[in-house]
Amino acid sequence: MSVTRPKTTGVVLNTTSRAKVSIDFFDIDVIRIRVAASGAFERDFSYAIDYSVERHTPITKLAQNATEITLSNSNGAKVVISRSPFAIRILDENGATVVSDDATRPILFDSETGEIQTSKTRNGEVETYYGFGEKAFAEMSRNGKFIVNWNTDTFSYPVGTDPVYQSIPFFYALRDGKAYGLFFNNTYRTWFDMGKSAPSRYSFGADGGELDYFVFTGGKERAPKRILEDYANLTGKTPLPPIWALGNHQSRWSYFPEKRVRKIAEGFRRRKIPADVIHLDIDYMDGYRVFTWDKTRFPDPKKMIADLKADGFQTVLIIDPGIKVDPTYSAYADGKRLGMFVKNPDGTELNRNVWPQSSAFPDFTDPKAREWFGAEFKRNIEEGVAGFWNDMNEPGVFLDEKTQKPDITHHPDKTFPSNTPHFGEGAGGTHKRYHNVYGMQMARSTFEGVKKLRPEKRPFVLTRAGFAGIQRFSAVWTGDNYASWDHLALSIPMLTNLSVSGVPFVGCDVGGFNDRPSGELYTRWLQAAVLTPFLRSHSVGWAGNKEPWEYGEEFTPINRASIELRYKFLPYLYSLFYQHERTGHPVMRPLWYEFPDDKSTYLISDEYLVGDDVLVAPVVKEGMRWREVYLPAGASWINWWTGEKLDGGKQYRVEVPLDRLPLFVRVGAVIATQEVIQHTGEMPGAAITLNVIAGIAPGNKEIVDIHQDAGDGYGYRQSESRTIRVEHSQGILKIIRIGNFNGQKIRYIEVIGVTVEPREIRADGKKLEFKYDAVMKRLRVEIADDVKEVMMAR
Repeated sequence: MSVTRPKTTGVVLNTTSRAKVSIDFFDIDVIRIRVAASGAFERDFSYAIDYSVERHTPITKLAQNATEITLSNSNGAKVVISRSPFAIRILDENGATVVSDDATRPILFDSETGEIQTSKTRNGEVETYYGFGEKAFAEMSRNGKFIVNWNTDTFSYPVGTDPVYQSIPFFYALRDGKAYGLFFNNTYRTWFDMGKSAPSRYSFGADGGELDYFVFTGGKERAPKRILEDYANLTGKTPLPPIWALGNHQSRWSYFPEKRVRKIAEGFRRRKIPADVIHLDIDYMDGYRVFTWDKTRFPDPKKMIADLKADGFQTVLIIDPGIKVDPTYSAYADGKRLGMFVKNPDGTELNRNVWPQSSAFPDFTDPKAREWFGAEFKRNIEEGVAGFWNDMNEPGVFLDEKTQKPDITHHPDKTFPSNTPHFGEGAGGTHKRYHNVYGMQMARSTFEGVKKLRPEKRPFVLTRAGFAGIQRFSAVWTGDNYASWDHLALSIPMLTNLSVSGVPFVGCDVGGFNDRPSGELYTRWLQAAVLTPFLRSHSVGWAGNKEPWEYGEEFTPINRASIELRYKFLPYLYSLFYQHERTGHPVMRPLWYEFPDDKSTYLISDEYLVGDDVLVAPVVKEGMRWREVYLPAGASWINWWTGEKLDGGKQYRVEVPLDRLPLFVRVGAVIATQEVIQHTGEMPGAAITLNVIAGIAPGNKEIVDIHQDAGDGYGYRQSESRTIRVEHSQGILKIIRIGNFNGQKIRYIEVIGVTVEPREIRADGKKLEFKYDAVMKRLRVEIADDVKEVMMAR
């Protein structure tokens, strides 16, 4: 085995089998390994990688002897390559093994089929795995699973169905508080055997392409947070969404005609149930032609959209990739003339049946096609449409009477034939390579097109299909779920694992897309979802009306209160999205992500964190009025509703009446909330409350940043924003305002978990009146907006 050094960050090994192996410190704590079985590396390009990010390029040292080759960086992390048998072992800064090849299972390559695979030794049979993006597994951990990545339209998917709509071949391994991450940079159909076939190892492979993967060591602490920071730096972060996109979305397949849409909007406002967005599904179109309107159902869409906006509602339209084959339809005629559509191997246009019947499909792997499709949004933008929802972009097509029977969930004819050619950014290739990125590139085309057409606004795009890096362009929802208690429970591990897979703007169809939930199921589902990043109720049309007020008077007030809770927490949620853009940390988090040293968190699938301060424990079982809640060790907690202080590292039996979402907040935290509003357009005038969670230990200090800006546009990236920094130590709250933006005013401080009434409270030395509720253990005081220091004396 010979060694060359084409660059200072790594080496290339030339093996006796003529294969080449590249090992490179891609970043300080990120190692990239590529294996070219043919002896020639493929083009170094990936749809997953964000090439706009500046990276560290650590200089490495090379040492070798008769048995080993060692590559190390300045931090002390190492890659050790055994010559015979060939095996790669990665060590962290402390000298401990991060991950190593299973030397008994050499890298395999099939020259006839192009299939590749490799195996790694597990760090014990209780090593747990997380991530993999959108997976319909009921469990939090993915150990013992066989996982496949191939984007598929899976209507009303049963729990355990795999694959579904998204493919993100990235995961975490966690054992005894130490973690690492691995991303398989391959767009073909990929698979992962996470100890299912052999408990001592896991394996992964693909139907083609290169064995190209990144290992994230997690730095000296081997922390999940550091892994996600590095993965987000590799694949990109979600730009700060417009504030209205964090509001309540209402959807249905479909709301029509215009009179019905207006009635839905009026229903929210009359009942004082907050909402910001109405989605229009495929029936707004003229014969399912994208970028058109059915003028019988919607005679004046521009006026309707303007009227909705005047009442605080934004409009989002669904846009599918299939473009009806109709020479009189401008989108089809122009696309055909310009050569924008996917073709068959013989050069003819590929046509498949979707909603408009025979349709053509843009080749979104061609930059020209992306630009052309993106420009087609011009009319909708001029009409005032605020956002766009990409569906059927796996890509999914319809089965018919000619396809082989039965119509199985993962039928091969539910997408393009595998030999369908694509442009592939000029490199070419077939659908086998580009299937999993088709939806992502459609979302990219939408995002970039809308941004170009309306550069002063932040685009909102929602997609069903995607690949690693989809977060750069779009929010994601978990597709066509089902109205059942097991799907409600499934939403938590699905969304938290998506979140730590680099995709922060995630949600599910509240109440279930298919079929009709009971009043109790809808109410509990809404509670579970109100603090998830993306909140939308959506459903089929044949299951009856499913708006929050359609379940009877027992449930309507509870549903209203749940949505009001979301709007109260919007300042906190918005700041978390801002932090994500800067750090890559998710909004919604599994417990193990924040508390990796607490092994009791590793398998919890019915709780989640919002940021690092709020723990949500939804009710996911029918008829439940008490539930067990585990609070992680390493923090103390306060029950949001009762003010009771609870130690971490313990399980508690908590009363959960139908009108209550169990919420717990971390001792020492400061959480910004606001007054109840009906839509985000009312936020500028809504007063802020700083909720101070009592019980911080003497000598400790918590620092919290609250981000404020215009809620849209990009002024916040210049100087048009404000950070309110709150420093909390025992008995003292310091408020520092950074920036000149005229944001929401702080009017109240509410201390939660106060067991003894204080003797006095002073703001900048001035004594203040306050209200103390001994039963609820809450204290509330009104302050002037320019106060810099508040002191509480016992």
